[in-house]
Order: sequence, then C-alpha cells, then structure tokens
Amino acid sequence: MQADYIEATKDLYKEAAASPEIGLCCTTNPIWQFPDLNIPKKMIDMNYGCGTTVNPRDLINNPTVLYVGVGGGMELLQFAYFSRKNSGVIGIDIVDEMIESANNNIAEAEIQNKWFSKNFIDIKKGDALSLPLADSTIDVAAQNCLFNIFKTKELEIALSEMYRVLKKNGKLVMSDPVCEQQINRTLKNDNRLRAACLTGAIPINEYIKMITEIGFGTIEIRAKRPYRVLSKNRYPTKENIFIESIEVCAIKDPMPKDGPCVFTGRTAIYYGDQNYFDDGKGHVMLQNQPLSICDKTASNLTNLKKSDLFISEPTFFYDGGGCC
Repeated sequence: MQADYIEATKDLYKEAAASPEIGLCCTTNPIWQFPDLNIPKKMIDMNYGCGTTVNPRDLINNPTVLYVGVGGGMELLQFAYFSRKNSGVIGIDIVDEMIESANNNIAEAEIQNKWFSKNFIDIKKGDALSLPLADSTIDVAAQNCLFNIFKTKELEIALSEMYRVLKKNGKLVMSDPVCEQQINRTLKNDNRLRAACLTGAIPINEYIKMITEIGFGTIEIRAKRPYRVLSKNRYPTKENIFIESIEVCAIKDPMPKDGPCVFTGRTAIYYGDQNYFDDGKGHVMLQNQPLSICDKTASNLTNLKKSDLFISEPTFFYDGGGCC
C-alpha cells in the first residue's frame, strides 16, 4: 500500500489536471523558447516545475529521453524538439487525469508545430518507484520538482530506478527544492504541504550524498535560485524558512577511486610568475585563466597552501568545462 503522503500527492495532481492553477506548487520560471517551437498556453499554465531539465548540450545525437511526472507535457514537447523520432521521449506518470490532460495538450501542440508529431512522445502509466522500463535503455532521464516529495526510503528507490534505466554515461537531470534550515516535524508530516513541494526539501549536501551513493560518478550543480519562504505568519514554524531550488545533472560514469567529482561552481585561478601551474594530478592552470574545478580538486589545491593560487567558494552555477 502506498504511503499516505504519496496518496495525497496523487490527489493534488488529479485536481491540478482537472483545473490548472498557475504556480500551484512551484515557481514561475522563464520558458525555454527555440526556433519554430510553439508551446500551447495550457502547457505553460500547467508548468509545475521549479526550474528546467531541458538543456541543449544534454540532447545531442537524437537521444532517448525519459521524463517522470509529465505535468502538462511542456517539457515532453521541449525534449521532443531535440529527439524527433517515434517514442524518442517517454513520459511516466501515475495519475490517469494528468496523463489524459498531457496527451490532449500534445495533440494541440501537433497542430501548432509543423515539425512535431505526437508519435515522438509515448506516455506510459507507471510509478517512479518501479519504472516500467528495461535496464540501460535511456540516454537522458529527467524529473522536475517531483523527487522532493519523497521521504528518504522512497527517494533512494526513485534515484536507484533512474540509475538502473540509464545507459552508461547517461545523464539524470533534475530540478528540486532544497533547504539548509531544519524543517520541523509538523511541516514535514503535513501531507498536503509535502505534496505541494513545500516541506520535503533537504539540504544540498544531503541530496548530493544520496545521489553519489547510488553510484553516479559526476554531479553538476547547474543553478540555484530562491524558491519559497515558509513564513511564521502562515505556517506552523517559529522561524521563517527559506527554500531554494537547484538544477542538477548526475552522470552515470565510473566512480573515481578517490570519490565522486561534484561541481558546485568553484573556480581556480593561478596568478604566479610562471606561465602555468601543474598540480601533477591532471590540472594545468594557465596564468590568470579561470579553471572550473570540482569540490574534491578545490580541497586538494587548498591544501597546497600556495600564495599565488585563488580558489573560489561554491557559486552553485556550473556550466561545463574545467577539470576531471
């Protein structure tokens, strides 16, 4: 039997499918726009994500994409823009009403977009905790503002399922709320608030630890932005609680012997007298040229105690390139 909070989540999204409410649970973000891509208004109204999981650099070579929690179908359509093959984009959802609404929106998108065929998208009924897909069949797996709803046991299962279906070097792309403050038990156990993506948020480092323990060898924090405030005057809390959202890409590559590479937007700059500095571990820094580095490399370089080497704090914005 499903946990009570999961049943509450289903009920909430049945309502969201029947009567779309802008900003029902998540934040309003700029919508990716591409040439010749027309997004039906209802898809935009049903954009229940807290960021984006669609990035062109992840979507080369006509990938097979999995998207869990279909919403109004907007990100399914955006993924299909890059994967124009039958069933190139697979959507999974447990709520019948949401599946029906997404399929209706996709049919409208076919009318508005000459390049698009609804056959590019295959929506299946299924559970994030038991994906109806074979092992190692997906190039890019994505979820937007869904996994934060899960409690620890279910979150570990959901992450493991994504890892299972991804091919070697496949990417898990996610957007979820996170919170560095402690959320009290009353808030955490409020099923409706958890279902609305408000009280299931955990600290970034705790989330990353869970992802790497599943086996992902490289983690990229691509964005972090303000999301919500649980205020004392509206919620049962003694202090205002600040929640942020992050965009994460986890890569199913081999785990390095010295642990995962986690990129949190840190940079090294060598400003010494030589043309470059080589740390002997594969990191060559040209004079006064910034180099993106993972947290592990940042720690190792800091331990060198070089007076001509600058190491930045995490910016929680990583856009590719750099070490490792």
